[in-house]
Amino acid sequence: MAGALGLYYFLFKILNQFKNHGIPHLRPLSALGNMGYIIFHRKSVAEFVKMLYDEYSEAKYVGMYDFTTPLIVLRDPDLIKSIALKHFDIFPDHRILIPGNQDPITYPIDMVYVIILSVIVGTLGLYYFFFKDLNQSKNHGIPHLKPLSMLSNMGHIIFHRKSVAEFVKMLYDEYSEAKYVGMYDFTTPLIMLRDPDLIKSVALKHFDMFPDHRIYIPGDQDPMFSKTLLLLRGDSWRMARSMLSPAFTTSKMKSMFKLMSDYAVDFANFVAQLSPNQKMMKIKEIFERYTNDTIATCAFGVSVDSMRDPKNLFYLNGKEATRISNVDIIKLIIIRSMPTLARVLKLKIVNEKNATFFRNLVETTIKIRDDKSIVRPDMLQLMIENRDKQNDKKELTIEDMTSQAFIFFFGGFETTSTLMSFAAHEIAVNEDVRKRLQDEIDQVLEDTNGQVSYEAINNMEYMDAVVNEALRKYPVFPLTDRLNVKDFELPPTLPGVKPFILKKDQVVIIPIYALHHDPKYFKEPEKFDPERFLGEHKKHTLSTGAYLPFGLGPRMCIGNRYALLKTKVLLFHMLARYDFLPCEKTPIPIQLAKGGFIIMPEGGFWLKVVPKEKPHRTVAINNAKGTCELQERFVYFA
Repeated sequence: MAGALGLYYFLFKILNQFKNHGIPHLRPLSALGNMGYIIFHRKSVAEFVKMLYDEYSEAKYVGMYDFTTPLIVLRDPDLIKSIALKHFDIFPDHRILIPGNQDPITYPIDMVYVIILSVIVGTLGLYYFFFKDLNQSKNHGIPHLKPLSMLSNMGHIIFHRKSVAEFVKMLYDEYSEAKYVGMYDFTTPLIMLRDPDLIKSVALKHFDMFPDHRIYIPGDQDPMFSKTLLLLRGDSWRMARSMLSPAFTTSKMKSMFKLMSDYAVDFANFVAQLSPNQKMMKIKEIFERYTNDTIATCAFGVSVDSMRDPKNLFYLNGKEATRISNVDIIKLIIIRSMPTLARVLKLKIVNEKNATFFRNLVETTIKIRDDKSIVRPDMLQLMIENRDKQNDKKELTIEDMTSQAFIFFFGGFETTSTLMSFAAHEIAVNEDVRKRLQDEIDQVLEDTNGQVSYEAINNMEYMDAVVNEALRKYPVFPLTDRLNVKDFELPPTLPGVKPFILKKDQVVIIPIYALHHDPKYFKEPEKFDPERFLGEHKKHTLSTGAYLPFGLGPRMCIGNRYALLKTKVLLFHMLARYDFLPCEKTPIPIQLAKGGFIIMPEGGFWLKVVPKEKPHRTVAINNAKGTCELQERFVYFA
């Protein structure tokens, strides 16, 4: 594919010569240039030249293409005389049609054979280039899904026959006895690990050999996204992780908890203020606003109110930057599978408008804090302090700080709001789960007299079980990957099969969704059952090594504690005041959408939010003090 696109670029560049110089010309429709008229006997040479001559009656000369060779056809007699007489010394010769050492009778026939042979050799060369690795799994006895074309196994996803999660699970389920199986991302062979012990070996024990993710973007191609923790490699990644890790310590989580709680209460009050006419709303979009506002304050140190002002620039730029369109998916595929072409085309994940907004925001905020000695308990402050400690180390630039603050947004905006939505859906369709969770919430409100603390939220066993089960059934990312930096020997995938040497720069896939839905590790995997994460059941669940919602090892999601806390805080304050119930449009069971990388339901999230009949006394008191009042009405969320 890279070769074909490169050839297309080469031809496109040549066949635009006249267009780029404003010369009238007959548009070339293929690599034949304008010669199709003559080759396919549509016109004689004389008729073709006259047609071209007549087409542009005012021009002194026009352009045409002899295959990919640009030619100039002179129309003006004075210009012809100038070239043939006055400037004969510059134009002394005819164009060579037949080399002097060739037989003029047999040469055309010989050239036909040369062209045919070139086409055959070129086709075979391309076939070998594209398909030479498509027998890797077969040659090594590795179970695999047979690639049927240059798209290999990706046709299922590209043509929206299956979601990424469903495709990975299909392949995982196909070979239930294997430790790993083969698959192909276009012409790139990948190894999907099925065995939890082997996954731990790769992600933990041998992390030094599998330290990176597959996708990589050079710094000059996408200055902002290339420096995010997700894409960094080697020492750059270690330095960035070391800098960001303190943002997620217990003390920092406690500082963020108060900000999250304030926004969650405000969010719940906002819902209460909605008029009965505002019954139809998108629940995920509403959750996105809460997520956006908490990230704005916890990472960037700015305050926004996206519930009441959904058109604020922070929300609009963030939403646009994290939205993955079909064009973005194509760009990601090219970046991942054809990095050289991606670099030539200068493909970026984040467009310049959004990148500039976040860059200016970070630069302005830092300048104000430096000038006025302002200190805030947020991620930006951590990076400012880290910058001041650099000394002789590499300077931490505005671009570096913007990148890490942005990945906080990129990694937490879409994913956390999706987790909240799936959890809300399961709470709505499982009445026993909802009532038990609300009982636990009321007990915490009673024990704390309504002054809910960080410790109180974290000690809620059933809340923790509900959120963990939502992550099991709907891991936001259905898979993750690791890139090896040295040759590595995998054990035999099946009895009687030889070990497989994974060559340097090959990729292994960790199928999170498939593992989470394997009845070997999770009984009745399609059932939403928080009991899996309570007491002794929780110990057993975690001991299998198959529960990996945030990945595993040093490369696992650094913000997992932040995402869990933010989700629990919102569910706590919403369920203290409302019941989540299914409505006529609630999909039961959920069908996964076919497009995109993140797990999403087909048709979106629909449920009904009804004011709780008997909220805890502390909630009722707090509501009476505020501007909102719970009424006997319900609100639909879509």
